[in-house]
Amino acid sequence: MENDDAIPVLSALALGARLDVFRQLVQAGPEGMAAGEIARRLQIRPNTLSNHLTILSGAGLVRSLREGRSIRYFARMETMRDLLGFLMRDCCGGRPDLCAPVLDQIACA
Repeated sequence: MENDDAIPVLSALALGARLDVFRQLVQAGPEGMAAGEIARRLQIRPNTLSNHLTILSGAGLVRSLREGRSIRYFARMETMRDLLGFLMRDCCGGRPDLCAPVLDQIACA
């Protein structure tokens, strides 16, 4: 990931409601969560949630799967891993091996 890739991801997470949606999907894990359930838990109107999910999807942070009349959403942890790797690339005085455990912890998704 480079600057031009990181900026849309960071921008998508720069609004509290979208950050809440992404975190809810991270908590849901590999089962994901139906849009209606996200809206209910976060008390967000469905049309507002739809807009947030579109922005998060465009940034590569979520993916969706249609299930009949419902859509289930999933956090794309690989995008978050790439972002964290980009942000931590030059960390620790040029010793990225010190940051590796942090990235390894989120490799579960």
